[in-house]
Amino acid sequence: MSDTAAPLTWQLIEDARARIAGRVRSTPVLTSATLDELSAARLYFKCEMFQKCGAFKARGAANAVFALSEDQARRGVATHSSGNHAAALARAARLRGIPAYIVMPDNTAQAKRDAVERYGGRVTYCEATLASREAAAAQLVAATGAAFIHPYDNLMVMAGQGTAAAEFLEEVPDLEVLICPVGGGGLLSGTAVAAHALKPGVQVFGAEPAGADDAARSLHSGQLQGAGHPRTIADGLRGALAPRTFSEIRRGVTDILTVPEAAIISGMRELWEVLKVVAEPSAAVPYAAVRAAPAQLRGRRVGVILSGGNLDLDRLPWAP
Repeated sequence: MSDTAAPLTWQLIEDARARIAGRVRSTPVLTSATLDELSAARLYFKCEMFQKCGAFKARGAANAVFALSEDQARRGVATHSSGNHAAALARAARLRGIPAYIVMPDNTAQAKRDAVERYGGRVTYCEATLASREAAAAQLVAATGAAFIHPYDNLMVMAGQGTAAAEFLEEVPDLEVLICPVGGGGLLSGTAVAAHALKPGVQVFGAEPAGADDAARSLHSGQLQGAGHPRTIADGLRGALAPRTFSEIRRGVTDILTVPEAAIISGMRELWEVLKVVAEPSAAVPYAAVRAAPAQLRGRRVGVILSGGNLDLDRLPWAP
């Protein structure tokens, strides 16, 4: 079976946990009676802003880099990314002692640019379109021979992301629902597979901005939909699903909820003010979806994966 056709499995996630042990953190789970009351649910927050690189992406990148054979890894790794995967891949490459070639859009937040450079990534900037990113990455791979590690359309990346849900359910085994943000779908795919392996009755939801709702449109229509022209403050969720991630989402996700920009910003602010964590806009999206209290979440024990905390502190959405 080719990698393109191969499904994500619980065995791959278990293998990822062993491979990345000691290379990433087991992140804390926080609760808040105030946020429970506001959302009419019992909430548990898996805080991936405390992960290495400040986001869950460290999991998938570390798994993908350390799964490479010596021959595959020797010329380094390459990717295109708006930020968190870029930093995570640069960090994982540094741990393995190989170069990382990173293509980033020219509108990437400065904090995310700085993070990639701190980890030693060799950055090439391009226009802020998917076509430009893919073309620039292809040129780098052709020039260097580096192994291309896609931000989400990669089984090893997806398996690594699934380790967050595995940790979550081991710490809070009586969760009824898991919800996480969805952009390209790597985290949601891994979450669905891990959750159903550990607790078959759990429901898994995705959450995304209304202005970047290709995953919801895809799931509801049964056909993979294009990203169009995503418009959202949640820069980490502007990517489009890949056939591989869409397949896993169709198999294991109950629904994908969408939220408007105002709800993302107010949810982000509540997480900062009440839970006392620095959640980036993408991380606030699933909380904003729960906060809207749809009937299927009200009164339930809900695990919320807060995906990261990397953002430009000089450009906070509520700042004057």
